[in-house]
Amino acid sequence: MTQAEAEEFPSNPFDLTKVWPHAEFPPIDIGVLELNRNPDNYFAEIEMLAFSPSNVVRGIGHSPDRMLQGRIFAYADAHRYRLGTHYEALPVNRPRCPVHHYHKDGAMRFFGNMPNADAYYEPNSFAGPVEDVAFGDPPLAIEGPAARFDHRDGNDDFSQPRALFLLFDDGQKARLFANVAAAMKGVPDFIVERQIELFRQVHPDFAAGICAALDAVDPQF
Repeated sequence: MTQAEAEEFPSNPFDLTKVWPHAEFPPIDIGVLELNRNPDNYFAEIEMLAFSPSNVVRGIGHSPDRMLQGRIFAYADAHRYRLGTHYEALPVNRPRCPVHHYHKDGAMRFFGNMPNADAYYEPNSFAGPVEDVAFGDPPLAIEGPAARFDHRDGNDDFSQPRALFLLFDDGQKARLFANVAAAMKGVPDFIVERQIELFRQVHPDFAAGICAALDAVDPQF
């Protein structure tokens, strides 16, 4: 979805309660993740892994999705607490190609210093690594979807659930009704009635199916 398309989207495209219809926005393959062996050391190769959405490659930027924006710093912060300051240099996390950086000293410092480095900051006067602006993420204009704060204002919460419900076959609907009814067992009647009205706004058959399943679970419904 381009930024222009995002601004014309009927709902906030970064609302976590919505989906992007694949018919309009087909998924794009960007690579293959190959799992070709089991770990030799579960602790060193699995428990010390540190995935984070703040790790991006050229061509992939961050959207104004507020959940993502929070996780950009929260994941790395959690890794520093869980694994230590230099978690990104652990064998299972470190880059497989040389990377020029200014990481030096501090807690959990276990790798060698950069050779012939007289300054650990940038810019400096000692021919140290410099930022390549070509790899920077272009700024996102704070307008349109990025500026929408209250995604509940005039929001349509029923069209997408209705479309999904209508895709279900009879078996899928029966399992949905049974699962929801089981979860609602013991809920006060006035809350059940309020919830049934929400289901009815999705689709009348949805509400009817839930009512029938509730009656099967507990005849008082």
